[in-house]
This record gives sequence, C-alpha cells and structure tokens, in this order.
Amino acid sequence: MYVTSGIDTEVQHTLETLVELANALADADAEPEGADVDARALLDEHGFSRAAAAPEAAIRRTTDRVRDLLPRLASLPDSDADEATEWINAELTEVRVAPALSAHDGSELHIHWTPPSATFDDQVLADVLMSLAQELCDRGTARFGRCGAADCEHLFYDATRNGSRRFCSDPRCASRTHTADHRQRRKRRSGT
Repeated sequence: MYVTSGIDTEVQHTLETLVELANALADADAEPEGADVDARALLDEHGFSRAAAAPEAAIRRTTDRVRDLLPRLASLPDSDADEATEWINAELTEVRVAPALSAHDGSELHIHWTPPSATFDDQVLADVLMSLAQELCDRGTARFGRCGAADCEHLFYDATRNGSRRFCSDPRCASRTHTADHRQRRKRRSGT
C-alpha cells in the first residue's frame, strides 16, 4: 500500500521521463559514431531538481546506469509482471532506498526515495525503480508499449485513461502512419 498524494502523477511523470531518456540513449547508441544525449537538460526539464547542479561524473553515471537498463526496459512491452519484478528487485538491491517526505523549492509534499546524502545517480535510479515497482503493483506491464509506426522502435508509457496509446512521443510517427493509412483507404476506394 502507498500514500495517495500526488504519487500517481509522480510515478507517471517519472516513467515518461525514463522512457524519453531511454529512447534518446537508444537512438544515440544506434548512430554509427554514437551521439551525445544531454541527460542533464532532459532530467532538469522534467523536474529532477538536482540535475542542474549535479557533477558531470554523476550525470555520466546516470546515463550509464540507464543505458545498462535499456535491454530490460525494451522488454517491458513483451514481459509479464513476474519477469519485470525479478529484474527490478535485483536492481533495487543495488540502490539504498530510504524513503522520506520532502517539500523543497516550493514543491508540494512528496516522497524522496533516497537520503539527502545520496548521489544524483542513486537518486534518479531509486526514483525510476520505485516508479517501475509501483506501476507493476498497480497495472503490471500493460501500460508499456512500442511505437506502432512501421519504422520506429521507441518505447512509450501509456498514461491515457483507456490505455489506447499507439505511438511514441514523436508526432511524426502518428502523422506518417495516419497519412499512409488514409492514402491506402483512398486507393482502395478508388479501385487503383
């Protein structure tokens, strides 16, 4: 059981951030010479308040640790809760989780999963893993998907009310797919 404050929103937000970072890292790794991902900016933009001042080494460790999770994250749309539970529990043994309530920098009261002395990468990983754990408890892996566009393998977290999301956050994927479907319907109607 967990405290219901803004935790559902925090879990959703953390999972959406994780998926965005994972997709960016996977794209960078797919480049012939690799590409840089500005993880600091992405995390800062998504409300990880310590990101702006975190040492470069902590940012690098964060990206390395998320990069290590990429195969597991990519498997979520095809995994059941038992498989995901096993690897999340294993990962949780690597992070010191020490929950505490906090209301800092004008934010609402919320839970920090690590002590104030935790390194930035431990804080991010604890947030990510605890959000994944909460999602598994609430909905299993059903809300994780792979983009429905033919040429995209990006992951997404489906936060829609009815679980109807089909595409990643790149608006071009949905647009290309809908345009292709529209042209195909027109072609069938015209008989050519």
